[in-house]
Amino acid sequence: MKKKWANLPPKNMIVQMNEFIKNLKTPIAIVGMGKSGEATRRLLLQLGFASDSILTFDVKLETADFKDPDSLMTEARPQTLVVSPGVPLSAGWITKAREQGTKITSEISLASSCLTSEKLMGVTGSVGKSTTVSLLGAGLESFSKSGFIGGNLGFPFADYTADVLEGKRPRADWVVLELSSYQLENCENLKLDYSAITYFTSNHLERYDNLEHYYRTKWNILSLTKNSMFLNSEGGDLIEYFKKNGDGEQIKVISKNDPDLASYQLEKAQLIGQHNQDNLALASALAIAAGWPQQAIEGMKSFKGLAHRLENLGYINGIRFINDSKATAMDSVLIATTAAFDTLENGGKLYLLLGGRDKNLPWQDLIPLNKLQGVEFIFFGECREIAQKKSALPGPSFAHLSEALEDTFKKAKKTDTVLLSPGGTSLDEFKSFEDRGNFFKKKIEEFSKTI
Repeated sequence: MKKKWANLPPKNMIVQMNEFIKNLKTPIAIVGMGKSGEATRRLLLQLGFASDSILTFDVKLETADFKDPDSLMTEARPQTLVVSPGVPLSAGWITKAREQGTKITSEISLASSCLTSEKLMGVTGSVGKSTTVSLLGAGLESFSKSGFIGGNLGFPFADYTADVLEGKRPRADWVVLELSSYQLENCENLKLDYSAITYFTSNHLERYDNLEHYYRTKWNILSLTKNSMFLNSEGGDLIEYFKKNGDGEQIKVISKNDPDLASYQLEKAQLIGQHNQDNLALASALAIAAGWPQQAIEGMKSFKGLAHRLENLGYINGIRFINDSKATAMDSVLIATTAAFDTLENGGKLYLLLGGRDKNLPWQDLIPLNKLQGVEFIFFGECREIAQKKSALPGPSFAHLSEALEDTFKKAKKTDTVLLSPGGTSLDEFKSFEDRGNFFKKKIEEFSKTI
């Protein structure tokens, strides 16, 4: 039976909405039903669109209305496609739909069209954006009761606007969004008061024509920004790109050594590592420009890091514990080890836990760590022998993480640091890197009760 599609939301539901919402034609197909897609459907319903005018498309989801693009376009004939970030806009069928007059939009654009008084910050970058957004979140929480942190990190933007329309929360004074390059491809209604780019390095080249195409997509955040855009001075290729493509007073380059930041004593922050000092400096510059109070900087300094990413777990009996379970690449291990080693107390020793499951990793990249004095390497898990052989690093070896921890707990003393930055994946013993990190935390808690 052919479905009868509703045309527009009821007039009483859209009277306060802008022209963008009023002019969306149905049926509307949500392309990709992950978190962003689910949030989109919820928002559309709150905006008054009839449920039978909203279609779902996902090639992997059994419950989706359509799993084949040809069927979607020929049978349902959607007039609007809300494309989730993970679906390339360059897909042939989406390009054809656009050429034939189908409206192509996104969750970010839908959510942005529902804003009124909110002020927005947006952060993008190849790496470091989640930490920078989380720092801003910690700062915002210190003085605001209504702020929203989300986007590519945590909650989709559309969930915030749906909550507002449902009366579940007040409008935010500040919205801070992590924005991926994918989201920046398709965000026509997004307008930012301030923005920042953390880092430029090669990434997602399976989606972009070349590195320039990827960087240009990230740089698009400048065109969305009303006031200043801030750049990390230690952001890989970022400053060189800026020198070739940027001008004017709108762009500010920020360094952790800037005299204007000296009085804030950012070096006393809980976050570990010089790269995180760069992230903190960037976040602080944003907060200062936005007129946030001094307590926001103090809130950011108290932030201990994202879970399982160089997460400072604090001290037990004078021993510092750091959870970097997400580290499943050699670059990540090297960064974490350097950060932990550089912040050792005088006379302290670093215990580095390495292992898990191998994915044909270049463990030999860890050979330079052998030059560090005062580091003991502990190998564990399925790939322990491969990791130790390729890295040529000395140290004991254990079949399981629990055994490695038991041995480490016996040897670690005051001023020492225990770092889980395994390099290998978690799938030999655990469901995920989060599961492995939580296991590490649980064992530390058990250890604290034996002292």
